[in-house]
Amino acid sequence: MRKNLFKLVLTVIAFAFAFFILFLIYSTITFYKPKDKEVLLSLHSSDTLDVNVNYSVLSWNIGYAGLGDNMDFFYDGGKKVRDSKERTLQNFDSIQSFLKKADANFLMLQEVDIFSRRSYGTNQLVLLSQSLKKYTYFAHNYKVSFVPIPLKSPMGVVNSGIVTLSDFIPQRVVRYQLPGLLPWPKRIFSLRRCILVCRYPVKGGNELVLINIHNSAYEGSTLNNEELNFIKQFAITEYQKGNFVLAGGDWNQTPPGLSLDKFGESYEIENFSVRPIPNKLMPTNWIWGYDSSKPTNRFLDKPLSDNTRKVILDFFLISPNVELVEEKTIDLHFKSSDHNPIILKFKLKPNQN
Repeated sequence: MRKNLFKLVLTVIAFAFAFFILFLIYSTITFYKPKDKEVLLSLHSSDTLDVNVNYSVLSWNIGYAGLGDNMDFFYDGGKKVRDSKERTLQNFDSIQSFLKKADANFLMLQEVDIFSRRSYGTNQLVLLSQSLKKYTYFAHNYKVSFVPIPLKSPMGVVNSGIVTLSDFIPQRVVRYQLPGLLPWPKRIFSLRRCILVCRYPVKGGNELVLINIHNSAYEGSTLNNEELNFIKQFAITEYQKGNFVLAGGDWNQTPPGLSLDKFGESYEIENFSVRPIPNKLMPTNWIWGYDSSKPTNRFLDKPLSDNTRKVILDFFLISPNVELVEEKTIDLHFKSSDHNPIILKFKLKPNQN
C-alpha cells in the first residue's frame, strides 16, 4: 500500500515537473520579439502643423482601468491581482468620459489593454478609438500568453501597450524597441519597453516628433539608464535635424531636481524605488515640463489613504525650439487609475535661421 502511494506521489511530481518544463519551453518559444524598429504608418501626404499656434497634448497612464483608488497590487506590496469586473468597467467608463471632454489635440496613453485577463477581456484600444474619434496608433509593450504569478491567482494573458491619438494625420509612426533585456526566465513574462514616435510635418519644413513613453518600473536602475540614454540620443538627434521634439508619458522616475518627499512620507516598497532623472541628462536649454503642485502617481501597496505615498512620474521633455505655454496636472484623486492625467499647452517656435 505504501509502495503504491509512493509511486503515485512520484508520478504526480514527475507530471508536475514535466508540465512546468513544457510551460517554460512554450513561453520561451512564444516570447515577444519585436524588431528594433517597426514602421506602423508611412504616408506621402498628411496634415501640416503651424508655428506660433497653441497646441495641447494630454498624457495619462490609465492603468488598464484596474488600479482605482480602492486597489492595492501584489507586485507593489499589496495583495490583489485584479479588481472586480464591475469596478474595472466603471473605471473605464470614467476614463472614457474624461477623455471625451478633454480639450487636447494629442492624447498619449499608457497601459491600454486588449483582451487581457486583468481587464476582463475588454478591447480598450478599439473602445477608446471609437469613442474619441481621433487618429489612433498603438504599440505593444506587454504581450505574454500567460503570466504565472502570483501562483494562487495568476495574471494570465496580458496584451497591452501605449497609444497615441491625434486630431491630425501623422506622416510616419514608428515603434522603437528600447534597449535592455532581463535574465531568463524572468524576461519571458515581463514587458518589452518601447517608445511610440509620431511625426507631423510643420509648415516651413521640419517635423514635430511626438514621443510616447512608458519606461521601466520594477527592473532596476541599469535598465532605466539604458532607456534614458536611448531616449536622450534619439531626442537630441531629432533636434539637431531641426525638428521639434516633445517626449512625454510615464517615466517611472521623478523629474530632475524635484524633492522625493514633496507630497508627504517618502517610504519605499520592495519592488519599486523612486529615483530622480539625473540633472545633467539633457543639455541645459531643454525643458522638463511638469506641474510641481500636484502628484501624478500614488503607490499601490495599499488602497488610497491620506498616508499613501504620492509622487510625480508623468511629465514632458521639451526641445528648445518648442515654447511651453502651460503645464498642469489634473487632479482626479486617483479614482479610476493610479495616475493623474497631465496636459501641456505649447507652441512651435519659428525657425530663427
